[in-house]
Amino acid sequence: MKKKLKVLVLFDGTGPTKIDQDLSKEMKTEDWKTEANVMAALGALGYTAEHLAIFDDLDLVRQKLENFAPDVLFNLVEQFKSNPGFDQNIVSLLEMQGVPFTGCGATGLTLCKHKGISKKILSYHRIHVPNFVVISRGQRIARPKQLKFPILVKPVKEEASYGISQASFVETDEEFRERVAFIQEKHDADAIAEEYIAGRELYVSLMGNLRLSVFPIRELIFREVPPDEPKIATYRAKWDEEYRKRWGLQNQFAKGLDPALVAHIEQTCKRIYRLLTIDGYARIDLRLTPANEVYFIEANPNPHLAEDEDFALSADKAGLPYPQLIDRIIRHGMKTVRD
Repeated sequence: MKKKLKVLVLFDGTGPTKIDQDLSKEMKTEDWKTEANVMAALGALGYTAEHLAIFDDLDLVRQKLENFAPDVLFNLVEQFKSNPGFDQNIVSLLEMQGVPFTGCGATGLTLCKHKGISKKILSYHRIHVPNFVVISRGQRIARPKQLKFPILVKPVKEEASYGISQASFVETDEEFRERVAFIQEKHDADAIAEEYIAGRELYVSLMGNLRLSVFPIRELIFREVPPDEPKIATYRAKWDEEYRKRWGLQNQFAKGLDPALVAHIEQTCKRIYRLLTIDGYARIDLRLTPANEVYFIEANPNPHLAEDEDFALSADKAGLPYPQLIDRIIRHGMKTVRD
């Protein structure tokens, strides 16, 4: 008889936790949807699954590895001490422990998190990225002449559109200076300013290590946004249901793309995935101009995994229902060679 796989699922703790913390109340809330979905899938697959929420005590991981001795860690950690900048450090720790884990390694997470570094690497390899400049804290705020309006200003390292609002879209030097200063002070972060690329907002989900699968392309549709308004995926556009309803924002499968164009987008995304040393699974955000030019906006390794989010919906359309998707992610994690 096949041995039952033991899976330890790592969660983000919202406060200090104990090794055997009861999270059943949290798992019923919207905020813990991904965690609940993954645990349910592992149950359906017949695996022996336990979970551990990490907030600020890494010794819990060591203790849990000793007590439970999992075959693989399912990594859903996106922060440490409520700081999302530390997700790659947690993964570095897992790499040093030598235990197999799901998703992306530390290098891929680090390269993708810094929007300036990922864009420099890709533009060197002749992948279209918007013209951009990174303005560090303490540096004089001035727009380089070659950077043309309209411009989007955002924190250089934030994810999930955090720090992006309609005010990120600037059209004058005064707005530019104000927004950069705001990002640097309010977010205590360096800013990236990039030319706004008008066009369709596409989300491409990929999975694998050496051989990559690309799932059907998703698109964020801006139904009610007036033609002269910028169509940008702000924080509220992604996460605020009321706001999404008001502006007619919908995520759906991209329609009307020529098969040759789809093939080109898939090839481009595979190159991006490899150039940024991503492994496991990722979602790549693109802009498609009216002239069908593909522009890289950002890469999201370990994207949201809830059953009703873009990544799982794309996998499902490709013939990989949710429990099988979770299983495939585990299989990839167990096979990944981490150096």
